[in-house]
Amino acid sequence: MNNDINTKNQQTNPHLGGPNGTNILIIGAGLCGSLLALRLGQRGYNVTVMEKRPDMRKVDISAGRSINLAFSDRGIKAMNLVGILDKVMPLCIPMNGRMLHDMEGNTIFAPYSGRKEEYINSISRGQLNALLLDEAEKHKNVTIHFNKKCQSVDFEKTTARFKDYEYGNTFVEDADVIIGTDGAGSILRQSYFLEKKFLFSFSQNWLSHGYKELSILPAEGGAYKTFKNALHIWGREAFMLIALPNLDGSFTVTLFLSWDEGTYNFNNLTTKERVLEFFGIYFRDALELMPNLVDDFFENPTSALGTVKCSPWHYKGNTLLMGDAAHAIVPFYGQGMNASFEDVTEFDKVLDMGHKDWESVFNIFEQNRKKDTDAIADLAIDNFHEMKGHVNHPNFREKRNLEMLFEKEFPEDYSSKYSLVTFNEDLGYRDAMLRGRAQDKAILNMLADGVISASTDMSSEALKTVLEKVKIETENILEKDRIAGEA
Repeated sequence: MNNDINTKNQQTNPHLGGPNGTNILIIGAGLCGSLLALRLGQRGYNVTVMEKRPDMRKVDISAGRSINLAFSDRGIKAMNLVGILDKVMPLCIPMNGRMLHDMEGNTIFAPYSGRKEEYINSISRGQLNALLLDEAEKHKNVTIHFNKKCQSVDFEKTTARFKDYEYGNTFVEDADVIIGTDGAGSILRQSYFLEKKFLFSFSQNWLSHGYKELSILPAEGGAYKTFKNALHIWGREAFMLIALPNLDGSFTVTLFLSWDEGTYNFNNLTTKERVLEFFGIYFRDALELMPNLVDDFFENPTSALGTVKCSPWHYKGNTLLMGDAAHAIVPFYGQGMNASFEDVTEFDKVLDMGHKDWESVFNIFEQNRKKDTDAIADLAIDNFHEMKGHVNHPNFREKRNLEMLFEKEFPEDYSSKYSLVTFNEDLGYRDAMLRGRAQDKAILNMLADGVISASTDMSSEALKTVLEKVKIETENILEKDRIAGEA
């Protein structure tokens, strides 16, 4: 790690205040808010963080939220920015690909990339959040308060009203700048919408599916009951089950299922017998690993899945939305946390530009960032359909096999859409989406038309010829999209 670069980056822009200048209030001490507090603290700003929940380092507050998350290159870049990657990586379990489970319990391992160094990591949300809080609090100019629920924000006066759950009183916090990292239910975003003092666009789209957290407990001695280094998927077209490994030998299992459609849905899985019947039909091998299934199913909540898009993210130079508060997405690309972390790295870049006022900083940040967060939101919906169904289709597997060959044989010449999004942290999500979709379309069309094949015994020269055909067709598609105004 280049400590010289980190030290340089910690110099505060004199125009925007410093240790005795700008007071920044952050609403929300989740993953985005705690990383932002750490980075702004490193830069020398006075930072106050208000969090509605108790201190997660002292109280277990997981309660059905995603216990572990997929941590990949964009998140790694953010951890490098604040200089703590060496503390984060011991919390990670590498997942080199998807382990696909069919109805009979047979499995197929599908690598995420043809390049061995490209993989994602399973990481505990709570452990990572606790580490970020610890690191932020090491800075004397950063103060974090818990059990303080934001009730409203006056974005013109740059004040926020809070209820103190510990003492029962309410109080108003004043600041020079307020940044809302308070998640999909953001009070700052709600204030923008309700006050109607400027043109504010907002959309919240719910999936017809919800999710429920379950678990595969460790075997005796803490051993893993199934393969450790993979994201396990039981894709069943209309619904799916996934499992991610934890450091203690367990797996966090998530069921994604329609609320009210199909023979089995969350609204009619109301008895022990029906739950066991459902899992016995569709997830037989998972059921054998989950003697605790019924208890988990009826004790854990069923939660909704939705996408939030809004504009603008800021009001003048007073307030700014960031992370899920600005762009909540569904979890199917494993990029929710990584995208929020990338907000912080992109915001940091704008701070380095030397703008003289916060309004300019907020404007440039949103202009640079929103097109990419809109793109990853759309990609996450795409991947939902891919994971629950497409991964089992012969044409999809043929395409993926060909892409793995390209990445393995010609690692500098090709990256799949998944690799562009997940492992190319210096490429914006929108550019990754446009190129990735064009590549997918090119390969699937050419396979269907018999122009190319995905034979695994092709010579390197023959494979190179196929790759060149794919690259030419990809550029043709991109050019047509540009002409049509879609790119």
